[in-house]
Amino acid sequence: MATDTTTRLRDRGIQVTAQRLAVLRALAGRPHITADAVATIVRAEIGAISLQSVYDALSLLVSEGLIRRIQPSGSPARFEDRVGDNHHHLICRSCGRVVDVDCAVGSAPCLTAIDDLGYEIDEAEVAYWGRCPDCLEQSRSASRGKRPAAARTGRRRDARTKPAPNPHSHSKSIPRSNNRRARRSSRG
Repeated sequence: MATDTTTRLRDRGIQVTAQRLAVLRALAGRPHITADAVATIVRAEIGAISLQSVYDALSLLVSEGLIRRIQPSGSPARFEDRVGDNHHHLICRSCGRVVDVDCAVGSAPCLTAIDDLGYEIDEAEVAYWGRCPDCLEQSRSASRGKRPAAARTGRRRDARTKPAPNPHSHSKSIPRSNNRRARRSSRG
């Protein structure tokens, strides 16, 4: 791997450094890894390296096309070494897991804009969102074990009965909507 990685860097005119090699090794076999996770792995391998140095190496490797950066909405940037093909990502809304999925069309860009507005489009980034099989199973298991409170206690709550007031509450029993009106009218 080292000679292959070294050759890939040299072929692009990138100076070969221990940090860059370690970053590439950290990405190998760990798709969709965050910069923080890369830094942890690199530190374990070569010792001290700043997070900024890791970000610099990742940025250079992305700009040279050796790795790919994806940033799912609401998630930190993730990096992968699967480049040169047209694939997309499945992202779990529950746990954040990201997996690759091959494009159904094949060649990039797999989507065509109605109007390219003069742009030369060379890529379409697609993210499929949903829940992974593990999270689905957890959700199904949890819902099988839950029963409504009335069913557990054998009592039915009468819709006409009000819950007992909280003796520790210091708030007035003015409904919130009336409270707003009272504040508005007191302003003058």
